[in-house]
Amino acid sequence: IPGLQRVPLRMVEAVGGFYERRGKPESARPLYVDYAEDNPDSIIGEMLLQRAKDGKKTPPIVANAREGMAEALFHFASALQQERSADFALALTRLALHLRPDFPAAQMLVGGILEQQQRSEDANKVYQAIKPDSWFSWSARLRIAANLEVLEKHDEAEALLRAMAKERPERTDALTQLGGMIRAKERFADAVLVYDEAMARVKKVDQRHWPLLYARGIALERSKQWPRAEADFLRALELQPDQAYVLNYLGYSWIDRGENLDRGMEMIRKAVEQRPNDGYIVDSLGWAHYRLGNYEKAAEHLERAVELRPQDPTINDHLGDAYWKV
Repeated sequence: IPGLQRVPLRMVEAVGGFYERRGKPESARPLYVDYAEDNPDSIIGEMLLQRAKDGKKTPPIVANAREGMAEALFHFASALQQERSADFALALTRLALHLRPDFPAAQMLVGGILEQQQRSEDANKVYQAIKPDSWFSWSARLRIAANLEVLEKHDEAEALLRAMAKERPERTDALTQLGGMIRAKERFADAVLVYDEAMARVKKVDQRHWPLLYARGIALERSKQWPRAEADFLRALELQPDQAYVLNYLGYSWIDRGENLDRGMEMIRKAVEQRPNDGYIVDSLGWAHYRLGNYEKAAEHLERAVELRPQDPTINDHLGDAYWKV
């Protein structure tokens, strides 16, 4: 399908499998390459390419009328889920699984809907039913770990992610997720070690790695390793120059440290222009003005930040300081 971007996985599987079954893996391979490039962190893209390379017999995506009906219900449910009709989508996907119990794409959709409904334990039961040899098993296990964390089963979540990282030493996703979990518990030095391990697996740093650099930068800054943190933020901006969260964090950090004041303020303004309704970023702009002694402007922006995030204690505290000064 020349020129198409972001082709759905099921279409990639259907068209690529059609070519493979007709002995034309060379026609399927470009489609798989495009999918892998559009979804660089997806393990399924790697497996599709490996299948084409191995030349193994590819079964049709739908083998009979029962599976065809399940496929139709799944796609209808996917469209409804995107339109926020979660209950109806869940019912249709359950019907699809009744017709075709071994349907991992539908199982992943059910799990995702249950997560949206904050039914983490039920979601994990669905993910655990996905067979270990399925292409979706890896993604399902990442979701299981995330839900274990939500259920406050921290040790189980950490053990699962460490086991997955050991199982596939070429991948970074399990370690990145683990680093985020540890950082959320404010174990910043420990999180740095996990992020370091993830970065060590990256053979070539490119645009898709900016979130990993940003996350490690936060952990480094919070663990008082500023030179390394600053380097990670700057590298992330090289890869994604207009990324609002990186602009905000680095700009705020500079101003808070009394360094690069003009450049830091410009970065925060740019971040606010991109995300004017993000209370945390607007708070950064207000607090930056406060740190620079512009108390009137600080109060103005901090009032806006409190409107956006009225429940946040830090933003309210900042506004109180600005009111005191004016």
